[in-house]
Amino acid sequence: MAISRRLFVGAVTASACAGSALPAGAATSARATGGGTAAAPVEPYYRIPVTPEDSPDELVRKAASVRPTERQIAWQRLERTAFLHFGVNTFTGLEWGTGDEDPEVFQPTGLDTDQWARALKDGGFQLAILTAKHHDGFVLYQSRYTEHSVASSSWRNGQGDVLRSFTESMRRHGIKVGVYISPADENQFLHGVYANGSARAPRTIPTLVEGDDRAGKELRTFELEATDYGAHMLNQIYEVLTEYGPVDEVWFDGAQGRIPPDKVERYDWDSWYELIRALAPDATVAVSGPDVRWVGNEGGVARENEWSVVPVAEKDYGRTDYALHYEAPDQGSRDALVAAQPKADYLQWWPAETDVSIRDGWFYHEDQQPKSTEQLFDIFLKSVGRNSVLLLNIPPDQQGKLPEADVLRLRSFRERVERELPRDLARGARAQGAGAHPERAVDGDPDTAWRAPAPSKGELTVDLGREVEVDRIRLAEDIRQGQQVESAVVEARTAEGWVTAAQVGTIGASRILLLPAPVAARQWRLRVLGSRRAAHIAEFGLYRSRTD
Repeated sequence: MAISRRLFVGAVTASACAGSALPAGAATSARATGGGTAAAPVEPYYRIPVTPEDSPDELVRKAASVRPTERQIAWQRLERTAFLHFGVNTFTGLEWGTGDEDPEVFQPTGLDTDQWARALKDGGFQLAILTAKHHDGFVLYQSRYTEHSVASSSWRNGQGDVLRSFTESMRRHGIKVGVYISPADENQFLHGVYANGSARAPRTIPTLVEGDDRAGKELRTFELEATDYGAHMLNQIYEVLTEYGPVDEVWFDGAQGRIPPDKVERYDWDSWYELIRALAPDATVAVSGPDVRWVGNEGGVARENEWSVVPVAEKDYGRTDYALHYEAPDQGSRDALVAAQPKADYLQWWPAETDVSIRDGWFYHEDQQPKSTEQLFDIFLKSVGRNSVLLLNIPPDQQGKLPEADVLRLRSFRERVERELPRDLARGARAQGAGAHPERAVDGDPDTAWRAPAPSKGELTVDLGREVEVDRIRLAEDIRQGQQVESAVVEARTAEGWVTAAQVGTIGASRILLLPAPVAARQWRLRVLGSRRAAHIAEFGLYRSRTD
């Protein structure tokens, strides 16, 4: 999972079925039989085309017009999500498996997915993603399409199914379900399927195998273009999305197998996403996906000014990629829009997910320890506090449990966040400002907002009723109206008059600011200094951290 292994070679797709911009009334090209179509709602403001002739002002106007989909809004509000790397690597000590592991090594005799769910719930996580298949190709469920799976282990007499246990436990504890199905597959390379040079051709999905228990049943089937390996992936995606209940996120990276350089599998992203949109239309597809992008590092750090609207380029098989390099320090400012223009095809709502592991490795290693609470809170500030969603990996151990040290750290992490942001002192306070509904910035409802009177203008003043100390500030835009704010300042009215407490560039869905020292004031003011269109502020939160 390190950057060198992720290999983001243009790793994101946005086809029509993924919500790309289409003329009003346009339909998708889905091809399905036996119980429905793969057509998805048209989302015309999710991505907007750009041309080399667009002026800098026109690029900004278009960027200000891009809007998120409902699934992207729901994903952004999760804030803290969990990753669970678990598989044969847990027992071999590797981070990237070889594909020829003996399945017998997989022996999680104390598997307790309810313990996972309890720990994640206690840590404040709302969604968890399991590595249903990692790069080695070993799958954690009873698949019909590979023998490199739990079915070939003597664990639970070959009847074990980690994915089923995981999904049931997460739902039982109110946690949303995500699955990671690695595009790379070392085992299928060894079997001559991955990167075998086969041509794309129409494939019937699901493809029934000898003795298939689904034979004779009425199935929803699809005709999709794919290579031999692309069809293998489609069949596994079909299994996961039809036999394990609702899935809320499907997570891919862009990794290629560790194979000879002349052997490359060109992934059938368009067909994979078409199938996902048909079977799980509300699922977020990340981070090689049309809904969410990788932030560009695995250190848990988003950019200081993280834009959700970024320039993208469309590649083969409907794949969407960064127009600028994915590690570029600036992805969406006015300068970045202009710099990317020669390569960009669209401006797209493509928010950042910030991933990091609680330990040094992505899989469990006995000699590693979890990050400190201080480190985790710093990661929270630099991810959730910078218009991103945190994806924190917590790897189960060889017993099939989350290590006790990690469980305790998750709890202390949640408690630290609660101490730092204990109670919004501005909630329900008297708010004034030109524009519409200033009170909506302090009503605690993310679906309501104060609308500034015009771009680059707007002052919102909050009267707390008495002088109180503030050392934490949380701001949020109503992203249903796009991301607009480019710069703002928060001021406090003291005996010396209005003084600057904090300055900020972008806001987006969440911006958390820590003041170097508490400031005591009754009146606080947010001044928007620059925005693309009139700002819509859904939250102007003021906090005093606790030291207990």
